[in-house]
Amino acid sequence: MASGPNMMAPMCLVENNHEQLSVNQEALQILDKISQPVVVVAIVGLYRTGKSYLMNCLAGQKHGFPLGSTVQSKTKGIWMWCVPHPSKLNHTLVLLDTEGLGDVEKGDPKNDSWIFALAVLLCSSFVYNSMSTINHQALEQLHYVTELTELIRTKSSPTLVGIDDSTEFVSFFPDFIWAVRDFTLELKLNGLPITEDEYLDNALKLIPGRTLKVQMSNLPRECLRHFFPKRKCFVFDRPTEDKELLANIENVTETQLSPEFQKQTKNFCSYIFTQARTKTLREGIKVTGKRLGTLVVTYVDTINKGSVPCLESAVTTLAQLENSVAVQKAANHYSEQMVQRVRLPTDTLQELLDLHAACEKEAIAIFMENSFKDENQEFLKKLVEVLKDKKESFLLQNEETSAKYCQEKLDQLSMALMGSISAGTFSVSGGHKLYLETKERIEQDYWQVPRKGVKANEVFQRFLKSQASIEKSILQSDKALTDGEKAIAEERARRQAAEKEQEVLRQQVLEQEQQMEAQVRSLQESIVQLKEKLEREREDFIREQNMMLDHKLKVQKDLLIEGFRKEAEQMNAEINNLKSVIDTTQNDDKPWLAQTIVEIGKAFFGMPAHLLDAVISGTGFNTPLDLQLPKGAFSIPRSQTQEERIRGEQGQLRTCPLTAAPETSKFTPKLALPCTCSLNNSNNNTCPSAHPTLGAQALYWQERGSWQKASLMVFVPHDSWLQAAQHLGFDLKGLRSDSGTKCPRGAVLLLRHPSRSAQRFLLGRKRSASYIVCLKGLKSFL
Repeated sequence: MASGPNMMAPMCLVENNHEQLSVNQEALQILDKISQPVVVVAIVGLYRTGKSYLMNCLAGQKHGFPLGSTVQSKTKGIWMWCVPHPSKLNHTLVLLDTEGLGDVEKGDPKNDSWIFALAVLLCSSFVYNSMSTINHQALEQLHYVTELTELIRTKSSPTLVGIDDSTEFVSFFPDFIWAVRDFTLELKLNGLPITEDEYLDNALKLIPGRTLKVQMSNLPRECLRHFFPKRKCFVFDRPTEDKELLANIENVTETQLSPEFQKQTKNFCSYIFTQARTKTLREGIKVTGKRLGTLVVTYVDTINKGSVPCLESAVTTLAQLENSVAVQKAANHYSEQMVQRVRLPTDTLQELLDLHAACEKEAIAIFMENSFKDENQEFLKKLVEVLKDKKESFLLQNEETSAKYCQEKLDQLSMALMGSISAGTFSVSGGHKLYLETKERIEQDYWQVPRKGVKANEVFQRFLKSQASIEKSILQSDKALTDGEKAIAEERARRQAAEKEQEVLRQQVLEQEQQMEAQVRSLQESIVQLKEKLEREREDFIREQNMMLDHKLKVQKDLLIEGFRKEAEQMNAEINNLKSVIDTTQNDDKPWLAQTIVEIGKAFFGMPAHLLDAVISGTGFNTPLDLQLPKGAFSIPRSQTQEERIRGEQGQLRTCPLTAAPETSKFTPKLALPCTCSLNNSNNNTCPSAHPTLGAQALYWQERGSWQKASLMVFVPHDSWLQAAQHLGFDLKGLRSDSGTKCPRGAVLLLRHPSRSAQRFLLGRKRSASYIVCLKGLKSFL
């Protein structure tokens, strides 16, 4: 067994001491190590009927589960034996042998019922072992199956009126196999030979009549037909006629056993090995050894609390545990891969973002593979937040490493310059020219240094600023230059400093754009993976519902053939309900799928649904999120270049709408407007930049006692836009212009390239009474 121990002998899984159930922790530790899917076969029946012998045969051993030769039951509780599956690769065969039902030494018969129910809940193939023949008495002894409606629940919430909770048992109940031991009858019906399965089907036919006695006799038959998705029967001859051999059958050689019994046993084992299903929960969730252990604990704890085991609650508990582990596993993979792949400092921010995207994609794929039943994608959102924090940490490390490396290189390159300055080398005639040549060589050498990283410009700009006063002093003391030449040189230095500053700003804007684009791509990639997972889950759900429908239609057809029309008609409500669920799921899947994707978008950006449309459109997924603006709405495409935007924003961020904010100043609004704009369904098709009453100003808000400002924005007055603003979710307060007067009615705010703090503010993560406008959603923002 590749991912679990190969048990040499069985072990008690569920102990039954003094009619109190408990889970053996040692057995749980074994299951916890099995990461493979499991095929679980449980055998149940009256005590002393040879159950353990069949389970030993399935394990391929003569010894293992204890075989009793007295009237006392040998097996107590539920025993487990995990062995490699003989025919399914990478699967583990889990054999469960239960204590005999009807033991006269027991005081509480309800204890048997719980053992029976636990076996049904835990296995994928349920073997019922009985003696001699399937007759009225045998069916009466199987009364435990009629009690399952009181011992097992499918859902934690109430079901629809008229629909019994047990109608969904067939969606998760195991296959039912009836093993009839010491069978001596001929397999014939009305003089014609029949198969073992036909023998079982005939035995399960309903008895005509309406009396209470008939109804009680039919109840176990109805339960077996309705609850179990598949039924199979095996009959076994007596192993040997020698009573002494029977008493020690584990020591009997094959030659001492009846040839027919050997053949029947081999057929039984072959069927189990080839046909027994992998244990699954509802909607195709495969059960591993670890998951099986969680289910055992959940069910036993529920029974001990006096409650009824509920599949939905057990799956929820299992999902909470598994999904938490999946988040950690995915996050660990991301960290490990980033450490292996990233060499700090990266040459560019994009290099780091690309590595992050690749590792994030792998991490999310790992989460998708290991998670299930993630209601509202809560755990996926947790993973997204964890990965965002880890990415920010790598970004910070990258910046710090880059800044440290650049500073060290610059210190080395400028060492001679600093020495010359201290020595007064440049305090001579012509010293300014010599200083500039030396500084230029430093700059050339600095930019030749490879992989300086994202802080290269910023570090060098700090160096230039630190040299500005020194250069000015050297310039003023240089007697080789006239006053006019000094003025020109000083102006040139200022211009060059401004250009360097502009270059740093351009890089900052570019990096902000790269980060936003990387977030959009990450969201799109996550949506694609989520869409595929949700579609698979949806297909599994439809497949399960169709299986239930086919089963119920077959049961209904059999009832009609047997002449039980009333019973067949009573099934119409649950059949129609199933058809309705299938049709709704097939034809109307958008709302729940779209809402799920909206939640993931919020996890990535904290943005409202309106902003997700542009992102989702890149995934090829059609959702009802398409933004439909009302009549009179607007659209302003982002068409300026980075340089144009930076030039337009220089010196224009001091205007404010609040009297307590910094001093206001007037500027030309044209510089801040996009190059193009359009007014849809409007009588005024003039570009807003030409509007005589337009103003442009910055948004300020107060945070921790200081004023924070966003990037430039414009007010575009148009009465009909108020409806559009409300439709988009704007919260328009008392807008003020430079002069302190209110802006025209219906003014709409547009933010261009906000800072990080402004982004967080406008996406609803800040809450303060000091701000004026809260932008909750705008498609053109992206």
